[in-house]
Amino acid sequence: MFQEIGPHVFHNEFRKMLPGEGDPLLVLDGNQILLKFHKSGSISLPTVGEIRQLSEAAGKEAFYLFSIDEQPFFLTLREIPEKALRQGERFRTEAEGFGEQKAGQIGHEGESSYSYEQLNRVREMEDRALLFGAAVAAQLGQWYSLHQYCGKCGVKTVRSKTERAIQCPECGHLYYPRISPVVIIAITDGDQILLTRYKNAPYRRHALVAGFVEIGETLEDAIRREVREEVGLSVKNIRYCESQPWPFSSSLIAGFFADVDGDRTVHLNTDGGEELAEGVWVSREDLVLEDPNFSLTWDMVRKFKMHEEPV
Repeated sequence: MFQEIGPHVFHNEFRKMLPGEGDPLLVLDGNQILLKFHKSGSISLPTVGEIRQLSEAAGKEAFYLFSIDEQPFFLTLREIPEKALRQGERFRTEAEGFGEQKAGQIGHEGESSYSYEQLNRVREMEDRALLFGAAVAAQLGQWYSLHQYCGKCGVKTVRSKTERAIQCPECGHLYYPRISPVVIIAITDGDQILLTRYKNAPYRRHALVAGFVEIGETLEDAIRREVREEVGLSVKNIRYCESQPWPFSSSLIAGFFADVDGDRTVHLNTDGGEELAEGVWVSREDLVLEDPNFSLTWDMVRKFKMHEEPV
């Protein structure tokens, strides 16, 4: 899965660290992330030094997020002016590589361009460690951006000097990064598994039934409710499989297997803007892995295909 970046090691403990010119720097514009496109076709994050060439203020305000191996990642909440971004769209640069990796990852000598893109574009990064770092950095960046003012008294907040938190200097309220729990359920009936597909969602591949855990629910309650609401089925023998951090929606996803209980006729939920387009039972031998080695969904489907699911 995409968070499996070995042999690289993710260090998310709080640190005080000043940025170097070649360190990756996250810049956001709303829900979009500033990406660097290399002449070779690869994608990376811009570096602190490159951002300083585009906006001195944005580069000066960079602060530490986390490290992968010995490579720190930084964030600035200062947006790059459009004029500066246009002027800096193409210029020659030299930047440090990620760890021992060089050309085509964090940066290389040659022409490059910059563009604000949807976060899903980071999935095109060739380096798995950089991909993971960019996604988690964007998750933290959006959290910092949304908490620049206290939701309790409206005063401008400050970053804590001792932990990864935001504090109101007036009322003292502390804010910590938001992580929303999600359940994903592989519903099975013997040697068949239920695959679904959303009608209007950007993700066009097959998926498993999934949803956010609501207030007052256990994970098991959320599973029963989501299955009932989405496909009109009842389930039993719920058993935990594995989990995955999912920074694309600030979530922690818990994956479960469950057996269909009783009638297996699918009744699709057709309410809302992302209603299901289909729900189909597929046998083990007919399963095709559509998105391998990235998401929890397809790792669970792979486990089912290979008879590795929890029993």
